[in-house]
Amino acid sequence: MKKFYLSTFFFFLSLFTFSQWTWQNPLPQGNNLSSICFTDANTGYVVGANGTIIKTTDAGETWNVLSTGTAHEIKSVYFIDQNTGYAVGNDPNGLGIIIKSINAGLTWTTLLSGNTPWLHSIYFTDEYSGYVVGMFGTILKTTNAGESWVQLSSGTVRELFSVFFTNPNTGYVVGDYGTILKTNDAGLTWTSLTNPSGICLYSIYFTDEDTGYTVGSDGTIYKTVDSGVTWTSLNSGTMYSLTSVYFTDNFTGYAVCGSNGFPHNRIILKTIDGGSTWTAILNETAHMLTSIYFTDVNIGYSVGLNGTILKTLNGGITWNALSNGTTDILISSYFTDPYTGYVTGDFGTILKTTNGGENWNALSSGTNMALESVYFTDANTGYAAGMNGIIIKTIDAGANWINLSSGTDQDLHSIFFTDFNNGYAVGRLGTILKTIDGGINWLQQSSGTPNSLWEVYFTDSSTGYAAGNEGTIIKTVNGGITWTNLSSGLIDQLLSVYFYDANIGYAVGQDGVIIKTVDAGLTWTPLSSGIINGLFSVYFTDENTGFAVGANGTIIKTYDAGTTWTTLSSGTNELLYSVYFTNENSGYVVGVHGTILYTLNGGGPPVFIEETKLAESAYMIYPNPTNSKINIVNCKKLKGETLIGIYNIKGEQLLQGKFKNSDPIEMDVSDLEKGIYLMRIQNREGVESKKLVIQ
Repeated sequence: MKKFYLSTFFFFLSLFTFSQWTWQNPLPQGNNLSSICFTDANTGYVVGANGTIIKTTDAGETWNVLSTGTAHEIKSVYFIDQNTGYAVGNDPNGLGIIIKSINAGLTWTTLLSGNTPWLHSIYFTDEYSGYVVGMFGTILKTTNAGESWVQLSSGTVRELFSVFFTNPNTGYVVGDYGTILKTNDAGLTWTSLTNPSGICLYSIYFTDEDTGYTVGSDGTIYKTVDSGVTWTSLNSGTMYSLTSVYFTDNFTGYAVCGSNGFPHNRIILKTIDGGSTWTAILNETAHMLTSIYFTDVNIGYSVGLNGTILKTLNGGITWNALSNGTTDILISSYFTDPYTGYVTGDFGTILKTTNGGENWNALSSGTNMALESVYFTDANTGYAAGMNGIIIKTIDAGANWINLSSGTDQDLHSIFFTDFNNGYAVGRLGTILKTIDGGINWLQQSSGTPNSLWEVYFTDSSTGYAAGNEGTIIKTVNGGITWTNLSSGLIDQLLSVYFYDANIGYAVGQDGVIIKTVDAGLTWTPLSSGIINGLFSVYFTDENTGFAVGANGTIIKTYDAGTTWTTLSSGTNELLYSVYFTNENSGYVVGVHGTILYTLNGGGPPVFIEETKLAESAYMIYPNPTNSKINIVNCKKLKGETLIGIYNIKGEQLLQGKFKNSDPIEMDVSDLEKGIYLMRIQNREGVESKKLVIQ
């Protein structure tokens, strides 16, 4: 029996797949964050969209992405001790989920899924008794550490957003239309408390048995000093929604707020007199904040949309961003070699990496116009095009950019060069420009269509295609002198076109449309993408393997030249504009809110396939067996980022780490139970699997 177990395990090693897409910008990740809590001064957890749970063990200096086993939105997190924590949220169908960890976030188990409406907040009064609140007046209770949950009678169908208990029996819940509920018997009965307004209330916090605060829409703050019998309105000084409130003592408290509209105001309010007055200690245009938490009177954290994490060391006087990277819209990407790449986007944004995305540095483009397309003709010479006919050029690998005269004020959506001198740009209202002198002069060409063109692609110096609105695909066979309208068979907007060779090409667009030609555009066949989300970019790494990306974090992949497409887990819901692969395994996707995602394994196939391995072992692990820490030594001195995952026999990821410039790499595995595990070590040079024994 033992022999069978081991042989099965090693077969599993050779077939096991690694994580699919990881964040390169913003960092530690860019999903919206909803809730934060700490178990001690150093150890904290943040949860958010797409099953996001990130953890710090060094007071926010670094964050690790935890594997939750769900891609659903997580709205609230609560740890009752160093090891035991709970999180609640919802799935896209409007149903609630509850997950639990008993090993400090290493693994999470689903306790409840699909049986309740959306769930917003969780609170435990001891290691066994906890409460969860959500839509339609839902209040759930457990008395056995989450093994089972009982629905309590709240007496309302209003949406409930926050729950807080002052002792094991006395608790409060707030929600929509000014709802405030109270229980004095551990949830058996709930009483509606008087609230002078119908404002939506999002958060509640008590400093003692009698004194509590609740915050909500339109800058609302209410205070009670008699255990909720009466509530007094306080002047917050803002009209933005307050999303979270937290007090460090009876007098000192904080509230965060913001707006989902424009501008995205990020505001932190502070009081030092028990709420009588509130001062804006942080007020700037940025992303909405959703949750605030302090580990002592001076050290606090706030999180919000697009991966925002802030920290203060001085009671809120100053706040520093723990998250980093641009959150501007990113639209186009291009690599000149496996390590050197460029990304362009809104407000003249140009980012560059020289190490495969380990770092992205902002370049000065000299414009604030959106740059919708980037293309390089060699390692040093590149172009970017965008709004109002902007075309810029670099001859020193992005260090400096000069403005070229395009001769048009129409928005340009795509730029492509067939050689060092000959290039094309297409855009709004059928605009086509051509240069034969490396961008010094641009000549307007007749496209023959009034429809906006979104992408241009050439298969050789003479033959090119452009795709656009109302199913438009046009073709030239004479270097753009004339363009012929091809019949795509569609009226849908086509946003991207790509040819694998002279004959085989693909175009994608709105509502998940994908069409294919095998005769150089003469005829086009519709393919089934299996999705209805708009697709904005398509790219093939070989004749059979291709990717398309689009709205709602969509990444789809085909293994059979487009006959079938499989949805990959991108880990985000952001709109994705561009996909680019430097080889069959290494790919990048960029999109809204600064999103840059990276894969080392071809996007993470949904089925087990054999993966490329290093010819000889490049790593040594010691001690092995172990019961505490291990060291991973890079024997071949391989360069670049190293990803390490540790998995159990079921294939569940228990630990994950991303390392660079570390040799040896040290990992703490003391939380793992005795047994045999898979260590998967991945570098740009390949992937290596090793057995790890915990004794």
